[in-house]
Amino acid sequence: MKGLLDRILRWGLLLAVLGGCGITTSSPAPEDSSPGGWTTLAPMPTARQEVAVAEAGGKVYVIGGFGEAFEASDVVEAYDPVAKRWEGRAPLPAPLHHPAAASVGGKIYVMGGYSGRVSWTASDALFEYDPATNAWRERASMPTARGGLVAVALGGRIHALGGAAERPVSAHEVYDPATDRWSRANPMPTARDHLAATALGGKVYVIGGRASFLGEQYGSLEIYDPSTDSWRTGQPLPLPRGGLAAAAAAGRVLVFGGELSFRIVEAVEAYDPAADRWTARAPMPTPRHGMGAAVVGGQVYLPAGATRPGPGRTDVLEAFTP
Repeated sequence: MKGLLDRILRWGLLLAVLGGCGITTSSPAPEDSSPGGWTTLAPMPTARQEVAVAEAGGKVYVIGGFGEAFEASDVVEAYDPVAKRWEGRAPLPAPLHHPAAASVGGKIYVMGGYSGRVSWTASDALFEYDPATNAWRERASMPTARGGLVAVALGGRIHALGGAAERPVSAHEVYDPATDRWSRANPMPTARDHLAATALGGKVYVIGGRASFLGEQYGSLEIYDPSTDSWRTGQPLPLPRGGLAAAAAAGRVLVFGGELSFRIVEAVEAYDPAADRWTARAPMPTPRHGMGAAVVGGQVYLPAGATRPGPGRTDVLEAFTP
């Protein structure tokens, strides 16, 4: 019931009372001496939000999300940074919004998410995509069904973290593509969904997230070491929020955009693991939440997302050079 009420508030109250308006929020972190820069690229063929994003073979794949009427989508599109163009790929075996994706060995693995538009049903499905054959196949299901989770590839395995079914979870489950098996790892210290995560220096960095759309927004930075199956905390994110994206580039953990209850975030922040310090980088040209991030050739590509709190899907593709 709590999850259903939260979704009613998210879509109904937001549209009826606010009319889709939002306030852009900047970072309170000190400005970095090297702020980086942005490039606007060819827009996506299909505007979407709450997507999964992954890199494979030097291309950026945008998977699932909310479609035109906020129904779950099975659309898959790939951007080629060399050719500077998009192409359609084989659709997901099942329409999903809020899934997660990561790539290992040249293949993309998509897990979790929700089906449905008003009443959301959490998925435990795992699908493997082979770009060479443009084909999908179903693999071993996740132990815990959830959407709004994150997936991080590290050491040939995939860490599936957080998310929610009816409420946020601290689940930390690890998939091995070589054996098609899941195992459980030390749970996250903070249960949350709509979080962000990336890998850097052999560790997993988990950032931000929330308890619910109208509930607590987290700034927690929790760092997982697979060699000891242990967590430690880092300096919290200066602007707590959910719906953000993360990537590792130029030796830093970078976080982009996001959403507070009635505000969109333009902030880009960089975390230096050696100094345990956050700084602000050049803000997003198009503030968004519900997008994804993928790194190709040292650039961070950020497709899709929503430009208003709640619904507000976009076809934007922007690239950040650290």
